[in-house]
Amino acid sequence: MIEPPEELVASVARLCPEVGPEAVRDFLSRLDSEYWERESAADIASHFRLASTLGRERPARVAVVTRDGGRYDVVVVAFDYFAEFSIVCGLLAVHGLNIESGHVHTFTPGGAVRGRRPPPRKIVDVFRVVPRPRRPAPDGRALEEGLVSLLTLVAEGRSLEAREQLNRRLVETMERVPGPPARLPPLEITFDNDASPQWTVMDVRGRDTAAFLYAFANALSMRGVYVQRVHIETRGEAIWDRFYVADREGRKLVGEAGQQTLRLAVALIKQFTSFLTSAPDPALALRCFDQLLDRVMAESTTGEAFALLQSSEGLRQLARLLGSSAFLWEDFLRTQFEHLRPVLAEWTTREIPDRTGFLQALPLSDAGDYEECRRRLNEFKDEQMLLIDMKHLLDPRDSLEVFSRSLTDLAEVVLGEALRLGRDRLLAIHGVPKDESGRECPFAVFGLGKFGGVEMGYASDIELLCVYGGPGHTEKTRTENADFFEALVREIMGLIEARQDGIFHIDLRLRPHGSKGALASPLSTLRDYYREGGEAAPFERQALIKLRFVAGDAALGREVEVLRDNFVWSGAPWEMSTALHLRDRQVKELVPPGRTNVKLSRGGLVEVEYAVQYLQILHGREHRELRTSSTLSALAALRRLGLVSEVEHQEMQSAYLFWRRVADALRMVRGHAGDLLLPEEDSEEFRFLARRLGYGGRDWKEGARALAEDVRLHRDRVASFFDRRFRGEGESH
Repeated sequence: MIEPPEELVASVARLCPEVGPEAVRDFLSRLDSEYWERESAADIASHFRLASTLGRERPARVAVVTRDGGRYDVVVVAFDYFAEFSIVCGLLAVHGLNIESGHVHTFTPGGAVRGRRPPPRKIVDVFRVVPRPRRPAPDGRALEEGLVSLLTLVAEGRSLEAREQLNRRLVETMERVPGPPARLPPLEITFDNDASPQWTVMDVRGRDTAAFLYAFANALSMRGVYVQRVHIETRGEAIWDRFYVADREGRKLVGEAGQQTLRLAVALIKQFTSFLTSAPDPALALRCFDQLLDRVMAESTTGEAFALLQSSEGLRQLARLLGSSAFLWEDFLRTQFEHLRPVLAEWTTREIPDRTGFLQALPLSDAGDYEECRRRLNEFKDEQMLLIDMKHLLDPRDSLEVFSRSLTDLAEVVLGEALRLGRDRLLAIHGVPKDESGRECPFAVFGLGKFGGVEMGYASDIELLCVYGGPGHTEKTRTENADFFEALVREIMGLIEARQDGIFHIDLRLRPHGSKGALASPLSTLRDYYREGGEAAPFERQALIKLRFVAGDAALGREVEVLRDNFVWSGAPWEMSTALHLRDRQVKELVPPGRTNVKLSRGGLVEVEYAVQYLQILHGREHRELRTSSTLSALAALRRLGLVSEVEHQEMQSAYLFWRRVADALRMVRGHAGDLLLPEEDSEEFRFLARRLGYGGRDWKEGARALAEDVRLHRDRVASFFDRRFRGEGESH
């Protein structure tokens, strides 16, 4: 450390008579000589007094000094934390302040006073700022409260939370001003390890944009770069900044390769920040983008994926994609990056195949052994599913119905191929299963639930019913058919990789006798179970409305569908009181008091589906048009038949599509089908949900209010329809 000039120490001490010269000398000796030369004795005395009031409860102080020409100096004196410079710059941007110039100084270790424990390192930052048009003068108290709140999180080890809070506030601010230019401003970054004995000097040249310094400083902190000192200068739209930096261990940034990687990463992160207004969750998008950069640059800086990161439209798409779902990022974009590259580069021109197209695209014709086929099948599934998800997220023309149809087609093809592979494997071991007459025993697979209704959404599982012809045994090993087809179902389940309760997870709980029943049922068991007076519960009559043949022996498929028709559309009395009791139990036992479950609450998705299914059962014997597994098709048929009015049809259809969109948005965030509780309306999560669903407005709270109003509107309309039809005169059916 260099001793400060005695005349400066004396001048400052005269302005601070409550302390002695030694304390002033200690303060000045910890700061670089540029600070002494730039600041007046009066300003230094002000900074000293602010620094003397720092403590655990108040880790930062902010003062605002009015200057000429509508300019202000914002002085920040605080304890030193990693990434603090980016936090300060971000806070200034949130308050609508453009940084015209500035100087950032950090205490050096040690001190001039011997024999004393060194005090905590501090920073002294002085920014010359200009409020953006129609923004007020800087509010020192509000700036200080905001900074203290963020630094308190940092001090508690919650730096990521602090940065994410700031990111979200900044994006909300950015949305109130004109968007970023379509052409990304150029950025020149050079490194000099000779200009300073301790620090790497990084010079930055480019064109200024709103929140530029925050974006740039945040990029440095995300890449583990510590900022010791900064000189900021803006000349018109040009920026001319100098950073004194080191890595987290205080070492210079040496090595051309490392500097080039940092140069590219920082420039791209800074540019990506300009497009965060496209992201439902900006903080998530920025965090994922940083990880994506590592993957891309580790492989190539010349390929298609890297080129995408350098285009405005590519960054805008990525912001929307990466800010939509942490689960999507973790499950596909990060861990299965090889599927991301072609999809990112081609999604705008690459069409989603139909069922025939999926079959033709299966890459198994030249596969080797069983494990190779299994690997390729799941890679194909993952890449196609990522394309479907991206189209749905990024392409406004991709409707819910198209999304559901595409997922269902893909599921059918993957399931059919898994059935073929599993059957071939077991046939090689056991031989062909024969029935008691010596003919080959047939096997068929049926979809139920959303899969059966061609209504799959994000994180939908595949609900199945598996049926075989009857008793017998295999040719080679004399294995009983029951054991052979049980093993075949397990083969299918093992071939299709999926998370529990997540995307493409196979669910067999709707089979006869539920979890206690065999995985595959002989046809005779189905006949006995689903006959009049059989063991099937009333709700299973509803469940079979969704049954649809999807794979295996078509003749057996037709037999089971006839059995289904005889059971569901028999005209037998529908026990409305039992159905309503079950519905009431769902609400009471599965929905926490005071909360809204998109699926199970009164007026929610299930109530739309149940209302349609009740009417299908009540009128399906007389009207074959109602015998469909699709909720929307059944609802349209009810309208054509005059069983619901035009207004009722429009309200129920609108509510169904609304709840499906909300459910998909929640599942995309949470990664599984089970948790469909709406966030509290005043929560940040609810505001992100509103953004994800396209609710705009002057600010995020306005969008959240609009979503909350729609929730109440659809909930009340559906509950009113349900009660009017089934809890009044409808109970007599």
